[in-house]
Amino acid sequence: MSPLDRKILRDLGRMKGQALAIAMVLAMGVMLQVAMSGVVSSLDETKKAYFASQRMADMFAPLDQAPRWMLDRLAQVPGIARIEGRVTGAGLMELAGEPLPVRVLAVSLPRHGRPQMNDVYLLRGRWPDPAELDQVMVLKSFAEARGLEPGSRITLTLNGGRDDYRIAALVEAPEFIYATPPGELAPDDARFAVIWMNGRKIEAVFEQKESFNEALIGLDRDADPRAVARRVDRLLDRYGSLGPYPLSEQSSNRFVSDEIDGMRRNARSVPPVFLGVAAYLLAMVVSRMIQAERGQIGLLKAFGYTSREISLHYLKLAMLIALAGAAIGCGLGTIFCKVLAGFYGGVFRFPFLVFRIEPAAYVLGTGFSLAAACLGAVLVLRRVFRLAPAEAMRPPVPPAYGRWRLLPERVSERLDQPTRMVLRRLARQPLRAGGAVLGIALGMALSVTMINLIASFNRTVEMNFDVVDRSDIGVTLTRAVGRAALYDLRRLPGVLEAEGRLDTPAMLRHGTYSYRGSITGLSGQPRLKRALDLDLVPIALPPAGRITLSQAAARMLEARPGDRIEAHLMDGRRPHLELTVAGVSQTYLGAPAYMRLDALGEALGKPGQISDIALRIDPAYRAPIAARLAEMPLVAGIAIKTQTRAALSKVMNTGAGAIRFVMAVVAAVMSFGIVYNSARIAFAERQQDLASLMVLGYEASEAVYVLLAEFVLLAVLALPLGAVLGRQLSRSLAAAFSTDIYTLPAVTLPAAAGIAALAVAVAVAFSCVLVARDVMRIDLLMSLKARE
Repeated sequence: MSPLDRKILRDLGRMKGQALAIAMVLAMGVMLQVAMSGVVSSLDETKKAYFASQRMADMFAPLDQAPRWMLDRLAQVPGIARIEGRVTGAGLMELAGEPLPVRVLAVSLPRHGRPQMNDVYLLRGRWPDPAELDQVMVLKSFAEARGLEPGSRITLTLNGGRDDYRIAALVEAPEFIYATPPGELAPDDARFAVIWMNGRKIEAVFEQKESFNEALIGLDRDADPRAVARRVDRLLDRYGSLGPYPLSEQSSNRFVSDEIDGMRRNARSVPPVFLGVAAYLLAMVVSRMIQAERGQIGLLKAFGYTSREISLHYLKLAMLIALAGAAIGCGLGTIFCKVLAGFYGGVFRFPFLVFRIEPAAYVLGTGFSLAAACLGAVLVLRRVFRLAPAEAMRPPVPPAYGRWRLLPERVSERLDQPTRMVLRRLARQPLRAGGAVLGIALGMALSVTMINLIASFNRTVEMNFDVVDRSDIGVTLTRAVGRAALYDLRRLPGVLEAEGRLDTPAMLRHGTYSYRGSITGLSGQPRLKRALDLDLVPIALPPAGRITLSQAAARMLEARPGDRIEAHLMDGRRPHLELTVAGVSQTYLGAPAYMRLDALGEALGKPGQISDIALRIDPAYRAPIAARLAEMPLVAGIAIKTQTRAALSKVMNTGAGAIRFVMAVVAAVMSFGIVYNSARIAFAERQQDLASLMVLGYEASEAVYVLLAEFVLLAVLALPLGAVLGRQLSRSLAAAFSTDIYTLPAVTLPAAAGIAALAVAVAVAFSCVLVARDVMRIDLLMSLKARE
């Protein structure tokens, strides 16, 4: 081992605490990079494998009812590789001890064998016996929420008929990863069940003998999905086709894809921020660390070492610290990725997990670390190498600033000598002070951003359920009916206000952009479920021929007020409308579009009809009103706001948004590491000066004051800058975390800056205690000697 290599080991031993702190800050950034990239890769690969193993259909074609021989006609459409028909229908499940029945979606099983497409993944139990018509399979998430097991008996009301059934198996299904009750955006495992039952039984129950009301379609690899959809739609038009749609628009696939895409956006935007802060700290600390080695560099040059050898020596030192941080980060990132991938695999109900981390994630994190270390070293070494050995061994010449005039003379004269030392150093080394301020500010900005991001999720829930939607109960009807149903509900005891609306599925197109969603018809001045402008002022919906888009819908369609869009309505007369965008509304959930109720009803051929009703009620009457609604055959679903709110919060806290809690912890760790490193490097730079002060007769407490007063002052100066940087970063990350399910407002809480500032203050206090202890222990003789 060469003498320079032994010197590296001695230096690392001498500065082990500081080196470890630098490495850990860097490790946090690398950990996030590896973990978030790995989670995205793992979930993406798992989704592909899961969908492929269960043979998910490429296209879905819902309709009213068609004879089974139509499947042969559809199979002849160019581009269709395979096709299968099935029957689906809505119903209710009665559970002991529950005042309200649970909504159910029943799906038929083939009469022989397993489904060719959209197969289920059997978890517990056995496949139903085709000869036993009362055997069903139940979605595992619902069964676990209700304590049901294979062998349990349930009572179902399907199409008005009530029968008992026995659970044969618990299953998962890729098309029901995101299973939502009718009329709701968020899934609730305890309030919505999916069951698979004997094909002959379900056909008889729903009066679909030798018929189907949904076709599952597999496409050839080179098929044109739009051309196939047009042909299928024409063939099924006479049977009440609701419009075929591709797998990309299927609700469950769309949810999983949106969540993974959201994580992918986060993985591209969030880790670089943390890595950038860590890299800045590393470059700053390395440069100041090498600057403190100026005398040793001159001594090495005097002993005949070349600039290249010395450069390589210090680059090795910086790179060893960077590699240690990168190695720790890669290891922690791999472990953390496994934990996160397993957690999200459970959230997405994947029955298995394909774990995968792209090598590029490790390379990027390690490369970023090494580049930052090299940059910090090179910046200082270039300046030092210009000096002759004798000049380099001397302390740097103090800058000639003339008489010190930072403060008025009268004020300066009243300050004691240690305080003037502190202010003089800051005034004469503004770049170094500015670098330290920026480092602490960046650490604080990360904490401010994470606090604001958590508040953004909370604000989304609050604004949607307290401002946009002011109803207490949402009622979904089995079909569009006249407004007499609205008047009937208004007469129920405890109902304070009732408001109807009309929802219809629709395909919206603007140029090359399209979005499959729905259009909601509202009264001219709705009071319970409202459309609000960007200033949260209620929008008076315009007359026929105009449409108001939500922010999310406008973003997906790239549409602005005044643009013309196409709307293909999938209900009633299925008209094609040319509509002008009248405005953009502020929405927090989904991507709705709004029209006047009367205009939408006329277009559908359903004038004066409604499909949903919003109720504002007296809280004391909630239970009897819900029970009365459950008895009405016209009611398909009941959404109680408190339950819906809880379900949405669960989605936001367990989906892509869950990573915000992890990032908040990482931000806090990095913020503390940055503050601590700033204190340690300040001590390393001033150790000889502090020893000189104590030799000259200054008390140790005065030496501590000279060092820590400067550090505390820099931290105080960093607080407003950290608040400003955090505010700007919060706005960027709020957009990155928004999905098609929810839109996050850019929240900047004043309390966020206060909490982050308090965290910085705690870190400063802790660092001051540790550094003050080291100052008290300074060996004056050794500190004044030049290290060899």
